[in-house]
Amino acid sequence: MSTPRTPDSSRTPDSSRTPEGPRGPGAPAAPSAPIRASRPWRATVLGSQAAELLRRPGRSLATATSLLIAAFVVFGAVMAQQILSATVIARFHGTPEAVSLVVTADDSEGSEGSGAFDGSGDDDALDDARLAAIRKIPGIAEAVGRIDDGSPLGGSAVERYLRLSADPGSGELAEVRLTKGTYPSGRNRLAVNAQAAREYHLAPGSTLTLLRPEGEDGDGTREVRVRVTGIVRSTATEDTKPTGYASGPALTALLGASGYTAVDVRTDTRAAPADLAERIRRAAPGTQVRSGEEVRDEEARQAVKEASDLLDLVAVFLVVAVGAAVLVATSTFRIVFARRVRQLALLRTIGATSRRLAAALVVEGAVVGLLAGALGTLAAWGCGRLVPALSGAFGGDLSAPAGLPLTEAVLTVLGTGLLAVLAVVSPSLSASRVSPLQALRTSASGDGGTGGLGRAALGLLCAAAAGLLALQGHHDLPEPGDTGYDPVTGLTLLVASGGLAFLALVLLGPRLVRPLLAALAVPLRRVGAAGRLAVAGVGGAPGRAASVSVVVALGACLIGSTLTCLSSLEAYDRYRQAVAAPADFALTSGDGKPLDGALAADLRAHRELADVTAFRTAEVVEGRLTATMADLDLSTLRSGVGLTARTGSLGHLAPGHVVVDAEHAHTLGVRAGDRVTLRFKDRPVHLTVAATLPGEGPYGANYFVPAGTLTRMGAATAPSMVVADAAQDGPDGRARAQRAVTATLAGPERGDGRVLAEGTDGQDSESDDLRTMATTVVLVLGLTVLVAVAGVATTASLTVVERTREFGLLRALGLGTGSVHRMVTAECALYGVLGGVLGLALGIPYSWLAVGIVETAAPFTLPTARLAAVFAALVLVTAAAGLLPALRAARTSPTVAVAQAE
Repeated sequence: MSTPRTPDSSRTPDSSRTPEGPRGPGAPAAPSAPIRASRPWRATVLGSQAAELLRRPGRSLATATSLLIAAFVVFGAVMAQQILSATVIARFHGTPEAVSLVVTADDSEGSEGSGAFDGSGDDDALDDARLAAIRKIPGIAEAVGRIDDGSPLGGSAVERYLRLSADPGSGELAEVRLTKGTYPSGRNRLAVNAQAAREYHLAPGSTLTLLRPEGEDGDGTREVRVRVTGIVRSTATEDTKPTGYASGPALTALLGASGYTAVDVRTDTRAAPADLAERIRRAAPGTQVRSGEEVRDEEARQAVKEASDLLDLVAVFLVVAVGAAVLVATSTFRIVFARRVRQLALLRTIGATSRRLAAALVVEGAVVGLLAGALGTLAAWGCGRLVPALSGAFGGDLSAPAGLPLTEAVLTVLGTGLLAVLAVVSPSLSASRVSPLQALRTSASGDGGTGGLGRAALGLLCAAAAGLLALQGHHDLPEPGDTGYDPVTGLTLLVASGGLAFLALVLLGPRLVRPLLAALAVPLRRVGAAGRLAVAGVGGAPGRAASVSVVVALGACLIGSTLTCLSSLEAYDRYRQAVAAPADFALTSGDGKPLDGALAADLRAHRELADVTAFRTAEVVEGRLTATMADLDLSTLRSGVGLTARTGSLGHLAPGHVVVDAEHAHTLGVRAGDRVTLRFKDRPVHLTVAATLPGEGPYGANYFVPAGTLTRMGAATAPSMVVADAAQDGPDGRARAQRAVTATLAGPERGDGRVLAEGTDGQDSESDDLRTMATTVVLVLGLTVLVAVAGVATTASLTVVERTREFGLLRALGLGTGSVHRMVTAECALYGVLGGVLGLALGIPYSWLAVGIVETAAPFTLPTARLAAVFAALVLVTAAAGLLPALRAARTSPTVAVAQAE
């Protein structure tokens, strides 16, 4: 019968040999200190580490998962930038390809190519005489003048505007192509683009009235009637504004302009551009000449820059995902090294010092990081090549990048290796201090407990510093209406305080786990043995639970803060809509005189209009400043837009009371309940403040009083403004209402009443942009949650391996496979619960502070339903991350309770 081998006997050194040679029966006894080989130990340590990586690749994969995700998202951002740049450049059309040289005035600020100038330069440098001189230069095949101007349109109660651009209409330098009618020739003729034709209901043969300034000071207006001869399509990338086109000479005559903003030049192929540029400078002094290629490159770079602004914002949040990956990797390395305590102790026994063992572990971590970085980078590159093809299959139009951005790829791989080194340093130092005697013990848990007193003291110090900075930021918050506040300082304090607060959470996390579990796990304890065991499992390893929960908390904090700030800014946006355009139509006289007293009644007679309201305004004196008082009833503003009070209430306004806007409330230092004294026609008016607004007042008014108060003050009885809404929503209802307003204003007795504001389309677009940006930010911050989920899955997998004997004992005691599965899943869900509670508790106060700093007029709004959904989603995804480890734990046989765990 063979002699049974002791565990790990193959790893122990040969006791029959000494460094000097074989030991005979009469040789002296071996020393009790560990044997220290002079050189072979180094190869032994590195070989042992390599063998461990090959023998148990699952552990290496566990440590590499979060780093691989970090490399994937970082290089994925690089590939997104490459795809965006390639797509923008492929779609971009600016200065025509035939343009060889672009001539501008020397002091022009907008010298980026044709169509991109504002005419701020010296027009005399590019007048008709100089353009003719340029055309006469030998080697120049064609030269056209460009103008970028615009004009208001008359003939309608609604304010309209038409951009005006000079273009030859045909030839290689033309930027437009005719689609209907003829291109204009002669005076007072225009072609318009499809956008103008659609918005202003134009077609060949239609007429337009341009309102041009007149008089020496430009304070007069003359009407210029022009005929539309055709519809054109611009080849430029941006063609979204209503625009009219004509040849350069015709447009200068129409506008009364003295010159051109730029001249595009096409040269003979045999001419040298450098020589022609010098000849142009001599023929047209005071000009700047640039190559067409240079201008097109600059235009393309600008277009790419504008399109990539959002990606720059995304890159900022990628730092958060990378930081989360480092935290998860650190925790995973710590657990893995703790599982290898016997192997590390044996290396210490054969002579490896703590310092050299730590160095070997760092090298191992660097190798894992480099491999993870390479795999993550290759995966991101493959996805980047696949996305344009998939986009084309679904009707999209994305351009594939030219190739692999090698520099960025190498930097990503090296950066991931550096992150791995940063993550492995602390666990390697702890693991290298293992005693040689631990070669005879079982593996450690790798939890690390709650940390020492030094860690707790440092955490409390960080928390105190974060609190002091937050209090200082709160103390410096501006009052509503304080227009001189600089938010940079406040945001700096906010970021510094938030960083210190999160560091305090990392340091104090292990000490917070058990108290939080005591409060949060009461329902789990009531659902049976699986729930109680899950609470005990998480609470029994507070260091490990904190390491994973802190990463979940980081995602919850950032996403919750973003949603809260978005909700508050949306509320403020609704307030701004109520102020900027409380009604669909606002009518007033052009010279500030009162309107016809019967105008409101006539408008009410039209079924296309609703909520017709007339109100008066009066000028009052506040100290040495003049302000506007109105008797507009704020409760009559259109429903669906929010007008809120900063202090007091906007309900029924009693006689002798006033509502004050934010700026004047700040200037006077008043709030609801205070008294103010104003002057009207040199007579004092004493009023009580009923409410103050968080921002401006509707229609530019600063004070709002009841109609009786304004009458007693002696104000005129005729209305200063009449406002109305369309009876039906949508473009058709708005168009019918507009025609009713125009018909009512047609009579000469109405004076020059006109529509100042129409609808809230612009504000709705801004709201959509705000929501789009916030959604993008939330999706990017979801990468942090992805890293956290990977960390939960990795931790759960390693924990299942570590606790195999525990699960076997539970099975032997009668716990079923379903109960074990529920227990492990509940443990993973608890990571989400802990992280969600910690993250939201940290994020909501900082969101309130951020809203006050960024927009003091915005009311703080807590999106309870959205935050609850975020919390529930975190719990569900962390529970889902534990499904596979839970399945493995449930399959543990009861016999392993008496077998060796490894």
